[in-house]
Amino acid sequence: MSIRKRLLLTNIGMIVIPIFCFFFIEILLGYLFFILFKGSPEGNDVDLFIRLRFIAMVVILVITNGLLTYYVSKSILTPIKKLTVAARKISEGDLDYRISSDKKDELGELTNTFDAMRVKLKEAKAAQLQYEQNRKELIASISHDLKTPITSIKGYITGIKDGVANTPEKMERYLETIDKTANEMNELIDELLLYSKLDTEKIPFYMEKVDLYSYFADFIDELSFQIEKENGSAALIANPDDSYIVHADREKLKRAVMNIIQNSLKYIDKEKKEINVYLTAEENRVTVEIKDNGIGIDNEDLPYLFDSFYRTDASRNSSTGGSGLGLSIVKKIIEGHGGTIWAESKPGKGTSIFFTLKKVM
Repeated sequence: MSIRKRLLLTNIGMIVIPIFCFFFIEILLGYLFFILFKGSPEGNDVDLFIRLRFIAMVVILVITNGLLTYYVSKSILTPIKKLTVAARKISEGDLDYRISSDKKDELGELTNTFDAMRVKLKEAKAAQLQYEQNRKELIASISHDLKTPITSIKGYITGIKDGVANTPEKMERYLETIDKTANEMNELIDELLLYSKLDTEKIPFYMEKVDLYSYFADFIDELSFQIEKENGSAALIANPDDSYIVHADREKLKRAVMNIIQNSLKYIDKEKKEINVYLTAEENRVTVEIKDNGIGIDNEDLPYLFDSFYRTDASRNSSTGGSGLGLSIVKKIIEGHGGTIWAESKPGKGTSIFFTLKKVM
């Protein structure tokens, strides 16, 4: 019952209940005075009857008003006290202090809304802590990934200064290594900048209609030409009769696909590299699967595959290279399109990266 109805019924009760009680007392006193004790309807007996009746009426009014006021105030003040205690606990940082109500009035709704706010605050605090942890890990990873090539460059420069590169061949090799390492650092910084802009949503997405069938047909032609030199193959598998037109930013979609392909090619250990792209048209979206025949990923690594700077055990050595941001950037780009991304893999049999894009209706 709402507080408004409760107050209305209480005010009505303060009038109706005393009236009924007064009539009952009137009848009871009349019966006691004039029938049971055979009092006289005149003189002192009547005066005493009137006085007792007045006292009874006052007592009834006081008791009725007191009880009803106590009931209403208790039904209001009790949840308010609980809310006050909960607010104090939350202000002290205790976000586990739970408060709930099964009442159907305004205070019950306020209590449950307050608890929902507490849950949101707890989730926000957990997200903030996770963000801080991720930020620390990100800084540590950036520091490591930048310090390693810088140390290498400094070592080669010191070698040149100390005269270790005492032949034209050595000098050329040292300079080539320095140039290569500097380029790798530059690529890492570019990826860090792109990731940062995507993370803070500072890069606009220029959406247009894109036919994924034609888009990937051209992409696979270029890819096939490149990997055929390494005894590899690439193929597009899709039903040409279906519609694969989506809203997408061509440039950012190309960056996402290239990152996936480069990551796949990096970890294919077979003599013949295979990349297959599957398109599946659904009612409201198109699902893209990019499958390779690489080394695969363990199940415990899959949930972290798209985390920044995360590398699986098989890719921790420096021979594979990479910044660890490639798939993180892919995730940001796909989510920026309003799509979802996930991976499926079996060790030794390859990995499939799936992502969805909104279909043009």
